[in-house]
Amino acid sequence: MTQKELFHIAESWFQQQNWKSFPFQKQSWKAFLQGKHGLLNAPTGSGKTYALWVPVVLNYIKNNPDYQTKHKKGLKAIWITPLRALSQEIKQAAERFADDLNTQLTVGIRTGDTSQKERAAQRRSMPDLLITTPESLQLLLASKGYDKTFKDCSAIIIDEWHELLGTKRGVQIELGLSRLKTIAPELRIWGISATIGNLDQAREVLLGPDSKALQNSVLIKANINKKIKVESIIPDKMETFPWRGHLGIHLLDEVVPIIRKSKTTLLFTNTRSQCEIWFQKILERYPEFAGEMAMHHGSINKETRLWVEQAIRNETLKAVVCTSSLDLGVDFAPVETIIQIGGPKGVARFLQRAGRSGHQPGKTSVIYFLPTHAIELVEASALQQAVKQNTVEDRVPYLNSYDVLIQYLTTLAVSDGFYPKDIFPEIKNTFCYQGITEDQWDWVLNFITVGSQSLQNYDEYKKVQVLDDGLFKVNNRGIAMRHRLQIGTIVGDAVLTVKYLKGGYIGSIEEWFISKLNPGDVFTFAGRNLELVRIKEMKVLVRKSSKRTSKVPSWMGGRLTLTSQMSELLRQELYQVAANNVTSRELKALSHIFERQKKESIIPSADQFLIETFKTREGYHAIFYPFEGRFVHEALGSLLGYRISLLSPITFSLAFNDYGFELLSDQEIDMQQVIDNDLFTTDHMHSDLQKSLNATEMARRKFRDIAVISGMVFTGYPDKMLKSKHLQSSSQLLFNVFRDFEPENLLYQQSFIETFEHQLEEGRLYEALRRIESQNIVWKACEKPTPLSFPIITDRLREKMSSEKLEDRIKKMVAVLTKK
Repeated sequence: MTQKELFHIAESWFQQQNWKSFPFQKQSWKAFLQGKHGLLNAPTGSGKTYALWVPVVLNYIKNNPDYQTKHKKGLKAIWITPLRALSQEIKQAAERFADDLNTQLTVGIRTGDTSQKERAAQRRSMPDLLITTPESLQLLLASKGYDKTFKDCSAIIIDEWHELLGTKRGVQIELGLSRLKTIAPELRIWGISATIGNLDQAREVLLGPDSKALQNSVLIKANINKKIKVESIIPDKMETFPWRGHLGIHLLDEVVPIIRKSKTTLLFTNTRSQCEIWFQKILERYPEFAGEMAMHHGSINKETRLWVEQAIRNETLKAVVCTSSLDLGVDFAPVETIIQIGGPKGVARFLQRAGRSGHQPGKTSVIYFLPTHAIELVEASALQQAVKQNTVEDRVPYLNSYDVLIQYLTTLAVSDGFYPKDIFPEIKNTFCYQGITEDQWDWVLNFITVGSQSLQNYDEYKKVQVLDDGLFKVNNRGIAMRHRLQIGTIVGDAVLTVKYLKGGYIGSIEEWFISKLNPGDVFTFAGRNLELVRIKEMKVLVRKSSKRTSKVPSWMGGRLTLTSQMSELLRQELYQVAANNVTSRELKALSHIFERQKKESIIPSADQFLIETFKTREGYHAIFYPFEGRFVHEALGSLLGYRISLLSPITFSLAFNDYGFELLSDQEIDMQQVIDNDLFTTDHMHSDLQKSLNATEMARRKFRDIAVISGMVFTGYPDKMLKSKHLQSSSQLLFNVFRDFEPENLLYQQSFIETFEHQLEEGRLYEALRRIESQNIVWKACEKPTPLSFPIITDRLREKMSSEKLEDRIKKMVAVLTKK
């Protein structure tokens, strides 16, 4: 069958759906049918799924002319999704096209939610099109005879590649693809990405640098002008001294009219605790929304989440308060409006969320921005510019993740075993491990067979045996079972299931929060007030409570930081304010704050770096404004504090937010001495940073994840998971052994590299220092706190005081500051 005939089949089907195919879809069909690999860049809601499912099916029709009467069973294509929640949506799209053409192709799902019965059926007979996750793909590679399963596979499609790139799950994909390329000669590799800056590098990571696949690949851009309308919710009255802490609840009455006039609204929050609070507060004030409003986040049980997703499609829900659990790819055509509560901290995240509304080609996406405090309106103005300029962040890929490599090699050893001479070239051809040396490779092989130099006397680390013919193989059933249970790279705190005393699963919650509660305490979870009865075998047993006051769980990692792109846009907006070139509605609304800031200090221009100092009853404050995001400010504050202490003995407490950081001391800092001694230099940055932070302690915490991923520490069996403190103590013991006896251990070294490169964003810190070195440092000795400094001070106070006391304290502070 010719390409023209195949295209006619697809076009006819599109017409039956009253659709029209886009040029980028036809480009993808053509490239795929020509045997090419590729990366497709297209906005959310533009028809990416059919851009790549269609050619998979057309290719099958082309190779099987009698496809309607004869059907050859076996796996033909794999679709990788980063979220299990997306799998049903993709399955329905695939079945719709395959069934309408009478292809007899079957579509199956294999994720952590797939039942044992279904998995057993798949082992006997694989579906033709398999939708799965990175972890489940690795589990398939851990099964005996996996090469027979994959040998006739013609396509693997990695959906939402931008979400996987720059993560260890992405490294898992790189390794899995390196194996599949060898055992499936007809395999075409395709990625789909919506929002990403470094597209060429994204394709290189997907296909492997200097690979044949990369040379025979295309980068297809949809070039669809997705219209995004950003509307800021600006309160009538704003504090001159803005502060964080009220989660935007004071604007609740502004939000409800927006919900009422839309069919369906998604309210995106940045954290699960904020999601719980907003849901509760809306229902308290507007009880008529009961039954029309729901909540969706990752800790709520699967059945509830699926029900919410289906209810959105059916238009039976008026509003859903959610987190990033609804960021990706689910096709919610009925959603009319998106409300973003608080700064999303990244352009890509904001565009992804905006794309949830008007989720159809040609439709305008409407997103309302609700600031949780006044200065966040600057972020809203910056996001307006990002939309105009079509600006998106880069994703930085991982290099040399030895923990993921050790897990992967053990996976291969668990299934059919491997010969190092066959696998090493495959590993070298991935982006992550392109620089791995023979010595490092030998170390990794040595680690999985004898447990490295300092662990070779312990049999539990000798997982892989080397057979007489050189085959690396796991022959111990216990080791194989434990490894299969622990495949994956997402390592979080120990999670406990929340259940009613009389039965009924509600969701999951992190151990560190529950450990702070006593029986009888009431907490809000999944929109309900629950009383803790007792904790038994990793289960939190609860009963419903009618008490009005309750604690809201907070999950670790809840605080996002500004991305580098967002930081740059934010600075540009403030430079416009400094130059009196204010055009956006958001910045105009902040004019009284900017005027007060200029009266007390300045708003820095492009060639200025601002430092403010003042004294309060707490001590001497020094505030620095790099506008680089909280992670960079944490590192920069520690670095500067260390360097100042070298000039004269002094101790500090450090506070920071996304705009700047504060050094607070009981003695005055000689700021002129700080400026004269060039303390913002990039010279000796790495060594000073190591000394300023407890780098060893940070690396020790990072090592816990590395120990789990590499399999040195076993997390436990289902329903008998180890408590996080046991995991921590086991990994700390290993960390100390390597520190004292084997500092050249690659996993030990990796913990420090990841601490500096990923947690402290050392690269961004270096660029920030370079920028500050080129600017004029403006030191303003102020009489009292300024509007820009106020959120930093109140953030620090909030860590020490309860919210009620804090609010009273802040009101008093504001009253003092606003006195003429």
